[in-house]
Amino acid sequence: MKQKSFTAEPCGALLPERAAVLAGLCSSLHITFHNVSLLDLALHHRSFCHEKQHDAGNNERLEFLGDAVLGMATASYLYTAMADRPEGDLAKIKSIVVSEMTLAPIALAAGIDRCLRLGNGEERSGGRQKKAILADALEAIIGAYYLDAGYAQAEAFVLSIIIPEIEKVLQNKHQKNYKTLLQELYQKQSKACPVYTTEKQSGPDHDMTFWVSVTVGTHTYGPAKGKNKKEAEQAAAHIAYQALCAQLCLPPEH
Repeated sequence: MKQKSFTAEPCGALLPERAAVLAGLCSSLHITFHNVSLLDLALHHRSFCHEKQHDAGNNERLEFLGDAVLGMATASYLYTAMADRPEGDLAKIKSIVVSEMTLAPIALAAGIDRCLRLGNGEERSGGRQKKAILADALEAIIGAYYLDAGYAQAEAFVLSIIIPEIEKVLQNKHQKNYKTLLQELYQKQSKACPVYTTEKQSGPDHDMTFWVSVTVGTHTYGPAKGKNKKEAEQAAAHIAYQALCAQLCLPPEH
């Protein structure tokens, strides 16, 4: 997608330093905002507004809107570009490319983490690196861009970041959701579900580590560690999935 220049209308209460930060983000994302305050709002996490008693609001409504635009643009592209694929395939691809695991690295690569407005508590707990906050902020930016530039431009922006992720899925190079893969594989053998157990957790509140094991039938795998329970569960599921594939003589990424 051709890079656009950054042009801003008067941005009200935005300080010049903040306007410059947002200009850099627009350059990184290859988009232009006429109402830069919309982009600024998309980067306001609720923790900032609560702690600072900031009356400008947070990004949750924009995230809600952006999620819908993201979903529509992605679904429309998949429907048109993959006419030979059944609905189930399209749904699976869409669920991967609009997921937190896909959106968060895109946000990090664009530098959204450096532009977030967070409360002190969220800042200390590593909020700038949290996948949920990053993914939500990217969706909020999509929502803000839709309001600022219209659906056609928002769709073009979405596709510029999502089509490469779709290609990764088609080439089997995307980040795998090993919890889902493990459950699907195990349920082909049994009606039961894997059981995850948090073995321990340690560290201060802002930098905790979790250890999780997973039981599949009579076998327990792990514990594996992560910075949150979801990450640790994924790591444990990865171990169990590879082991189960080996037992069934299947390639690990079948």
